Amino acid sequence: MKISIRIAFITLCYSLTYSNSKAQKITIIQQDKPTSIRGLSVVNDKTAWISGSKGYIAITNDGGKTWDWQQIKNYEQADFRDIEAFSNKEAIIMSSGTPALILKTIDGGKTWQEKFNKADSAYFLDAMDFIDPKHGYILGDPIKNKFLLMETKDGGETWAEMQNTPEALPGEAAFAASGTCLRVNKDLGIIITSGGTVARLLQLCNYDKAQWQAKSLPIAQAANSKGAFSISDDMLVAVGGNYAKNKLTDSVICRYDKKSAQYQVLQAGATGFQSCVERVWDRIYLSTGTSGSSISNELGSSWKKIDNTSFNVCRKAKYGKLILLAGDKGKIGTFKM
Repeated sequence: MKISIRIAFITLCYSLTYSNSKAQKITIIQQDKPTSIRGLSVVNDKTAWISGSKGYIAITNDGGKTWDWQQIKNYEQADFRDIEAFSNKEAIIMSSGTPALILKTIDGGKTWQEKFNKADSAYFLDAMDFIDPKHGYILGDPIKNKFLLMETKDGGETWAEMQNTPEALPGEAAFAASGTCLRVNKDLGIIITSGGTVARLLQLCNYDKAQWQAKSLPIAQAANSKGAFSISDDMLVAVGGNYAKNKLTDSVICRYDKKSAQYQVLQAGATGFQSCVERVWDRIYLSTGTSGSSISNELGSSWKKIDNTSFNVCRKAKYGKLILLAGDKGKIGTFKM
């Protein structure tokens, strides 16, 4: 009797695990647009915004079934690498390259107001994140050996350069790959991941009242194409690698170890370069990149590749369960658990 119960229990566990892994699937819902998408903001289960190269943005209000596309007039050459959306009406976009731009809409993208324009080529914007609809930050590559951080306290209407910013090591920079090399929240503060000559995690816990802390990340480094491209919002998992050789599987995912208080590199299986990681449920993390997408069902401790399609970014709804991915050629996908 005990043996039968044990066998039944094992069979049930296997069945649940198999069913769960089988259900975790990425489906392409939009493609064949002349833009490479790196900006993605999912507001809820209905509304999401994307931003990309050649001045393109798009919005869905039906969970990704249909998209309203536009190429913003007078910004056709802008590469909008990140977007932060607060509703189906309000969103902020930032561009990488010269000039560095920040635009805002409050009418669903019908009109856009320019809030920042810097023609200085030293300004290269990488990522944007907000604590709440009023208070946000934008990260830029180092200028005079210090990372650029700009702050808004009025919902993106005005932006000011912060003075208390982390020093950059020679050859160190951030990656404008998915908007997730910068994370901010009330509990953990400001979090940055870097690459180039070194891969590091930089954290300011109490904003203006503390010194920056730095930790080495065991991610591929020592070249301009290598480094930590993204970190989860809880700081548990960082991903990256070498985008120039995106099939290499060495040193692409690392996880924080409480015992050693350090990040430890993980065996990533068949996963190559990853440009974004997102905590999509309690113990579940999704990562993606040009080499494909992977899932971890065990708090980031082990990973399994689930799709070979190239994407740049994956994000979960701020208020809901909708999970989207986006990449080159206007490609947008949905992830179902």
